Amino acid sequence: MASGIVRWYNIEKGYGFIAPEGGAKDIFVHVTALEKSGLTSLSDNQRVSFEIKEGRDGRESAMNLQIE
Repeated sequence: MASGIVRWYNIEKGYGFIAPEGGAKDIFVHVTALEKSGLTSLSDNQRVSFEIKEGRDGRESAMNLQIE
């Protein structure tokens, strides 16, 4: 699993971005990934671990999130 810090998450929009350790490009996170992980929301600057999945559009998304 990868680790990182929530750069920002907007509960009203239902998505946000995670800055992974090591300085790679930000990873998209959608509300459905949170729901599948049993989470209701993320807070800015919160430390999380996650798996990366490539979506149909080629964008990397966070899945199987866990709060650290």
